[in-house]
Amino acid sequence: MSRGPDPGPAPAPARWWRDRSGRIRAGVALGSGLLLSAAFPPVDAGVLALPAMAGILASWRGTSPGRAAAFGFLAGLGFFGVLLSWTWYFGAVAIVPLVAAQAAYWAGAAFVDGLIARAGIRCSWLTAAIWVLFEALRDRWPLGGFAWGEVGGALHDLGPAHALASWGGVPLISLLLVATAGLLVTGATAVLRRRHQATVLAAAGLAVVVLVTSVAGLTRYEPRPSGRLRVAMLQGNRWDRYLTDEEIDSELLTRSHLALAATLRGPYDLIVFPESALDTDPEEDPALAAELGEIGRRHGAAVLVNVRAADGDREYNMNRLYDPDGHLQGNYAKQHLVPFGEYVPFRALVGWLPQIREHVATDFTPGDRSAVFRVAGHRVGTVICFESAFAPLVRRSVRDGAEVVVVSTNNRSYRRSANSAQHVALSQLRAAETGRPVLQASISGITAVIDASGRVRSRTRLFHNQVVTTEVEATTGRTPYVRFGDWVVALSAVALGVAIVAAVRRRMVTSGSRRTTEENPS
Repeated sequence: MSRGPDPGPAPAPARWWRDRSGRIRAGVALGSGLLLSAAFPPVDAGVLALPAMAGILASWRGTSPGRAAAFGFLAGLGFFGVLLSWTWYFGAVAIVPLVAAQAAYWAGAAFVDGLIARAGIRCSWLTAAIWVLFEALRDRWPLGGFAWGEVGGALHDLGPAHALASWGGVPLISLLLVATAGLLVTGATAVLRRRHQATVLAAAGLAVVVLVTSVAGLTRYEPRPSGRLRVAMLQGNRWDRYLTDEEIDSELLTRSHLALAATLRGPYDLIVFPESALDTDPEEDPALAAELGEIGRRHGAAVLVNVRAADGDREYNMNRLYDPDGHLQGNYAKQHLVPFGEYVPFRALVGWLPQIREHVATDFTPGDRSAVFRVAGHRVGTVICFESAFAPLVRRSVRDGAEVVVVSTNNRSYRRSANSAQHVALSQLRAAETGRPVLQASISGITAVIDASGRVRSRTRLFHNQVVTTEVEATTGRTPYVRFGDWVVALSAVALGVAIVAAVRRRMVTSGSRRTTEENPS
């Protein structure tokens, strides 16, 4: 049977930027990424997260895996380019690779989603699971990951999101948010194409989201109050600039924080000197140790300080807790160091850069364990700065018995950018996940008091010297997230695994049917 002349190879598909549809999709992707950034501080309009996410998913829906990856990357550039704009203070050498690397994870999620869809498996819940998996990967790899900008974090101020976080952490919020966006896109497409069954299925999926959110709120674990702690946090860096050599030599920051401590009145259980508040280590500076001991005795308070602690040729970013009598109770060395901020990977290759030579001349050594201190009969956990972005670290502290969590931080390098407000939002999520109050003590702001439900009770302005005093309610008990950890990520991995197996089998069946047809043409 003649099949006619060979038509030759199929024409190569046009690049997306060469056709009108591709340019429209690219614009939607980039614009939606920019819109999503407005759901986070400083704009902080969390309600925008849903339409923004719907636009991102719509931009690659129905395209090839390669195009989907391109649109995902463009959306990521728009989002992270704004969200992480504060890295510009370290120059293009910092912001360009960081933003591109973060956007690459969105490209990866879009590519995998496109591959699965090409096999005929299209499901908004699966798309959400893929998104959660790539967020989890971004949070962990490489160099320990970068847990900033998880899409679920846009809802950090909403009570229903706090309830979901207590059950499954931020991954559960992200899963439901992305699934909702996908269901809205699917439902709108079905309505326009008059596909009744698809419309009903999308509506049923949205009903499931509402049901899960409602049940999470109604059954939210309420931690048990275990008493109250009287706390004072000292915010003593009002200088929105780099200090001069003369100011550093005169120990300006130490004197500023000691002056704030001198204004304290009445008894306290805990006084916090935040990250970088002291210019020397009390263990190496007897005069400073005596001053801190006097502050503790005067107020009957334990004193938490942050120091650069040397141990031979090793240096640690360390919190030390002194009992009210001035004796050192214990230490916590920061475990999750900031790459290119507190240590330099591949220093032999990049150590010549001026930013590296100026800001990261030496590397800190990471700690290897969490620490929980005793304060007035209660257990207080602590993490340092960047670490509060990583839920497993705070979860581990709570599993070790922490009833209150203190985040000691120095965000001065990011000046008056949105970094500090974004950092507080992350601490809100850690409080909601663990059912623990979080005290964010910042040297230049924002210092914040966050209750065990995730609500911010008070916050300071940036670069305004201030003493923040509060009476915080300590809590005990374990939320489902503390008990079971990232079970949402595990289930998402299972869902993707099942989808891959189904896609491979479907492809094998399709290939077999095609071969049979070619061998036995009618």
